[in-house]
Amino acid sequence: MLIIVKKSQKPQRASRAPRAPRIRVPNSERALFTIDGVHFVGVLQRLSLTGGSAVLSKGPIPHGTMGDIALSTVYGKVSAHIEFLQTGADGVPLAQAFRFLAMEDTSAERLAAAAKQMEQEGFSDAPPTKPPSFALPASEAMGLLLRSVRRLAASLVANHSSVKS
Repeated sequence: MLIIVKKSQKPQRASRAPRAPRIRVPNSERALFTIDGVHFVGVLQRLSLTGGSAVLSKGPIPHGTMGDIALSTVYGKVSAHIEFLQTGADGVPLAQAFRFLAMEDTSAERLAAAAKQMEQEGFSDAPPTKPPSFALPASEAMGLLLRSVRRLAASLVANHSSVKS
């Protein structure tokens, strides 16, 4: 009897959603962190809708430690339950990453609005998105079309010249 064993294929991972844009927090904004009732301040380095990083006045916190964060935005106070992650976040040895575990709807809306505003002001590390050409005003769309026709014409002339040679 011959038994053929096929090597199993690795399961296909579901495609991940794009990473939330990370915002460079301007102006050395501070946040209040709390662990087991002990409060300390941190200077925010980056923020996203899923977490962020900060330089903590208390120094490094062990990976996996649970705590809370409170920060102020132009839209109001944001509070969340967090988990501290690795140190050295974003190439800054003293910066410690954290992720949001739970946040009330009001805080989530305020954070999203503040992140969107900071992204629009150029503080995001996400590449700028260009609107599709059909969403451009007619004059811009015509300009794009004209540039494309000119490039095509120049290409055709160059190819025609090289064929004659």
